[in-house]
Amino acid sequence: MVGIVVQEGTEGVVTLTMSSPKNLNALSDEMIEALTGSLLRIGNDPKIRVVILRGEGKAFCAGHDLKQMTARKEERGDSYYADLFQRCAKMVLTLRDLPQPVIAQVHGVATAAGCQLVASCDLAVAADTTRFGVNGVNIGLFCSTPMVALSRNISRKKAFELLTTGEFLTAEEAETHGLINHAVPEAELATATRELAEKIAAKRGAVVKLGKEAFYKQLELPLDKAYAYTGDVMARNLALDDTQEGIAAFLEKRAPNWD
Repeated sequence: MVGIVVQEGTEGVVTLTMSSPKNLNALSDEMIEALTGSLLRIGNDPKIRVVILRGEGKAFCAGHDLKQMTARKEERGDSYYADLFQRCAKMVLTLRDLPQPVIAQVHGVATAAGCQLVASCDLAVAADTTRFGVNGVNIGLFCSTPMVALSRNISRKKAFELLTTGEFLTAEEAETHGLINHAVPEAELATATRELAEKIAAKRGAVVKLGKEAFYKQLELPLDKAYAYTGDVMARNLALDDTQEGIAAFLEKRAPNWD
């Protein structure tokens, strides 16, 4: 589908818009393919510092496209499901492995795999009217793959409660539980997200890239190995010319010369 994901901007802060409002930007086969491709291209572009991910229309993303899933299962059999979730996993792992930070700009609803998408982004800003849920249990489908990202963002007991009751979180609750960074009035959503993106984009790209990679890797390590690994990262960071200039400028009480 042409234009199902629209990129605005070519450097600095770029916006990716999921543009399938009729099905609430569901993660159809086409949407997964388009998002994955866009992210891979962005990851290879050093001019891009930060990515904003948003949805067009009434919602951010309503999860997988159940109508399409049903039709494709009839065409291809049960193996279609395994293939679908492998492709979706590749998409969210591409999101995490992207050198640039990704900020979800969320409105309306983010449900099931849509909530997974928010949880997979590095940061999230949401309209205060947004609702979040992993509601598959309500139709007999436990949200097992969304559970992976969700349980790595919020507490185990709260995640399990949401997964087993199918209830929604408000934006205020999502902020309290750590699923999003900020809940703001809907009229201020785009501005607030852009301001956060520009703050990050103003930092040195090589340093943020190094830090993002280290952030996720150290989370997976035992404490002693995490310190050993991040010590090596700090040493590599200090060896960068930009870092040496930044330290010199700080000590000399002047602006760094990063031209």
